[in-house]
Amino acid sequence: MVDFNNVTKQHGSQVLFIDASFKVNPGEKVGLVGPNGAGKTTIFRLILGEERADEGSVERPKRLTLGYFRQDFADWRDRSVLTETLAGAGAVAEAGEELARLEERLGDVDAPDYDAVLDRYGEAQALYEAGGGYDLDARARSILAGLGFTQAEMDGKIGQLSGGWRMRVQLARILLARPELLLLDEPTNYLDIESIVWLEAWLRDYPGAVLMTCHDRDVMNRVVRRVLEIDGGRVRSYTGDYDSYEKARALDATQREAEFAKQQAMLAKEIRFIERFRAQPSKASQVQSRAKKLEKIERVEEPRRLVERSFDFRRPERSGNDVIAVKGVKKGFAGRVIHNGLDLMVRRGERWAIMGENGAGKTTLLKMMAGVLQPDAGDVVIGASVTLGYFAQHQMEQLDDKLTVLEELEAHAPSEGMGVLRSLAGAFGFVGEDVEKSISVLSGGEKSRLALAKMLYDAPNVLVLDEPTNHLDLTTKRALVKALADYDGTLVFVSHDRAFLRALATRVLEVGAGGPHLYPGSYDEYVRAVGREAPGLRAVG
Repeated sequence: MVDFNNVTKQHGSQVLFIDASFKVNPGEKVGLVGPNGAGKTTIFRLILGEERADEGSVERPKRLTLGYFRQDFADWRDRSVLTETLAGAGAVAEAGEELARLEERLGDVDAPDYDAVLDRYGEAQALYEAGGGYDLDARARSILAGLGFTQAEMDGKIGQLSGGWRMRVQLARILLARPELLLLDEPTNYLDIESIVWLEAWLRDYPGAVLMTCHDRDVMNRVVRRVLEIDGGRVRSYTGDYDSYEKARALDATQREAEFAKQQAMLAKEIRFIERFRAQPSKASQVQSRAKKLEKIERVEEPRRLVERSFDFRRPERSGNDVIAVKGVKKGFAGRVIHNGLDLMVRRGERWAIMGENGAGKTTLLKMMAGVLQPDAGDVVIGASVTLGYFAQHQMEQLDDKLTVLEELEAHAPSEGMGVLRSLAGAFGFVGEDVEKSISVLSGGEKSRLALAKMLYDAPNVLVLDEPTNHLDLTTKRALVKALADYDGTLVFVSHDRAFLRALATRVLEVGAGGPHLYPGSYDEYVRAVGREAPGLRAVG
C-alpha cells in the first residue's frame, strides 16, 4: 500500500532519515513514535506527496484514497456541524448535493433540457447509491455522537464551537470518508474518555489501514499491532502493541550497547598492539596487517540513549489535615444547574480524580476549588496552611509570546539564579539552546510543560490540575506521573488519560445529573465497581 524505499530526508542542517525503509500493508494498524522533531509529520507529508525524498522513493498506488487528520487544521466554513461532516464524504457528498439541485429542475417537465437532466439524475443517483449515500446522514450522526456531539449540536453552527470541538468535526469528516489509509496525527488530544474509547473501537473495527501518532498509551495498546520508531535518523519496526514495543526496544538497546562495547574493547586492544610495536621491525608485518584490518572494519554506531526526563519538585510545606471543604455548593449557567448542594472534604495527601460526562461540571468544580470562580450558593473553604497551585489550559495562553523560555521563568522567579532556572527548564525538557526559544514558536506540549514548570517551582502543597497531560508526549507524561507519585502533597485533578488516572487516583468523584458519587479507591477499583471506564459509557458485564 505504502512503500518507503531507502528514504533519506534532510531539513536544513537536520538529517531526519537515512536510508529509511518500511511498508504499510492493507488493513494494518501502525503506530508512529519518536521524539519531537524526529520527523513523524514529515513521514505523513511524504506519503501525501506534500514533500519529496532527497534520496530513495515513497511509492503508493495512484488511486489510493487517503484521509489526514492534522493538528493545525483551521479551514472551516460557518455551516452546520452535520453539513461540514457530510462534506467529508467527497464525491458521494457532491453527488447528493447534485441530486438535490436536479430534483428541483425535474419539477419543470416542460424544460427543453428535461431529458438531459433526467439522464444526469440517474447517473448521479447511481453514484450516490454505490457510495452508500442513502445511509450517509445516519453514519455521520453516529460518528458525531461517538465523538461527543448531541443531536442539537450536530444541527448547530460550527462557528459556535471552541477550537477543540472544531477539531472533532474535522476528525468526523475524515472518519466518514472511510479512506483506504488513515493518517492520524494525535487524534485524541481534544477528546474525553468516552470519545477516546469510542474511537478505539471504531479504529479496531475499521477495515482500512491506519498510521497514527498518539500520546495515549491505552489507545496505542488497543489499536496498533506494529510500531515504527524514528530514532536518530533510523526507522525501526517492532511487531505488537506499545507495551510490546517498549520491551523489545529495551532489549534492542541492551544488545546494541553490548555490541558497541565489545567492538570498542576489540578496537582498543588492536590499537594498543599497533602503538606498542609500530617501531619494531620484527613486528612490522603484523602491525601493517592489523592496521589494514582496522581500516576495513565496519564500525558499530554508538547507541543513542533515551534520557528519562525527571521533574524534581521542591518539598512543599505541610498543610493542615482539612485541605478543601466544599459545603452546599450550588452553581449554574444560563438557567442550567450544574452543581446543586455539593458537599465534599478533601484531606491532606489524598489524590482525587474528578470524572463526569461533558457538561457535568468537572472544570467548574476545579475552578471553584481554585478560587477563580465563585459558587452561586454555599462555600468553598481552603484549609489552614494551604498553598494552592492551579493548572488549566488557559495558563498556556498567559505565557508572554515576546519572551523566551528562560526569560519567562526569570520573570516568574526574578530572585532566582540563572543556574537554578536552567535546571528547572531542563527538568521540564528544555535543554541546551531550547531555553532560548521564543514562546511564540513553542508547540502546545512545550507551552504546557513551561506552564507546569512555573506552577511547580512555587512548591504548592495542593495541586488542582485540569487536563495536565494534554499535548504531552508519552515520555513527558511518564516523567510527570513519576513526579506526582512522589509528590508530598494533595492532588485534585481532571484527566482523560487512563494511564494517568490509573497511576495516581486514590479517590474518584463522579459528578453528573445523577448527583455526586464518591468511590474511595483507585481508578481500576472504580472501573471494577461501575463496570465502565467513564461515566458516559455503558456498563460492561
